[in-house]
Amino acid sequence: MGSRLRGNGGACVRTSSLRRQGPNVVLSLAALMSTTSAHAFATRDIKPEPVQGYRFQVVTTDDSAITRRIVDDITRRLVPVFAVFRTELAQHRRMLYVTVGPAALREVAQRRCDCVVVSTFTSSQVVRSILGTLPPARAAMFTAVYAEPAPVDQLRLVALLYRRPVRVAAILGPDTAFLKPLLEGEHVNVLEGDSDEGINRLLGQIAQTDVLLALPDSAVYNTENFRNILLSAYRKKQGVIGFSADMVKAGALATTYSEVEDINAQVAEIVASYVAGGELPPPQFPRYFHTIVNEGVARSLDVEVPDNVRNFARPAPARQP
Repeated sequence: MGSRLRGNGGACVRTSSLRRQGPNVVLSLAALMSTTSAHAFATRDIKPEPVQGYRFQVVTTDDSAITRRIVDDITRRLVPVFAVFRTELAQHRRMLYVTVGPAALREVAQRRCDCVVVSTFTSSQVVRSILGTLPPARAAMFTAVYAEPAPVDQLRLVALLYRRPVRVAAILGPDTAFLKPLLEGEHVNVLEGDSDEGINRLLGQIAQTDVLLALPDSAVYNTENFRNILLSAYRKKQGVIGFSADMVKAGALATTYSEVEDINAQVAEIVASYVAGGELPPPQFPRYFHTIVNEGVARSLDVEVPDNVRNFARPAPARQP
């Protein structure tokens, strides 16, 4: 049964009894590649209390510790934004939903409402898949801060790690093909594959590549084949730039990653801009990030890790008390 939590300034925070999200703060491989096939459980309707001002709701997939951390932090950031708009006119503006995880995004996408939606903690592959099922006018009312790192930041990390021109390859599946122009513009060798057999063949084609840039696409990377991909790259002295901190712990060379507070700071900026001006930006990659390096893998690949790599970050602005 769903539960409701009250926020300051008339803001309404709601949690739904949906399938749980990935448990790791920096998002596990499984969470990033979720196919969002979960169904929402039935919830009892609760008559909403009167609110003063522009309302928002946070829709979650579970009541785990990490989800509570996300909800508490984003609520503290958004309540002051909406508290400014306690006017009769503001009450007639749209409800704004912040969805946490892919199942919550799918559930809200199925609602019939005059609302605006900001998706969080869901990969670009899944966000685009869900929005692709909606009419264009409805999809235009959605934006997102994707779960995975920005490819441009990942490539900057590669440059800092190697400090020389290196050959970078990326394997894209059908759901990440939208990244091809961006990657080719950064001189990345882009190959396309959509099966395990095809992946093995493509890995052979990039034998002379220095770095494999991994992107969250379940047609390319999954929990069953990722270890084999790492071993193949390791034998060829190729560094793998992962798309989550968990992947680095599992054997990838390095990645940038965003903490809960990094994502939420960006969400708050998006929401504040929308509330003030009515413009909703397109879905975007995380703006704020930190870096993690697998020092043991770096030594095995003869890659020296200078301090400017360990400190490569774009911290979120400090939140005002």
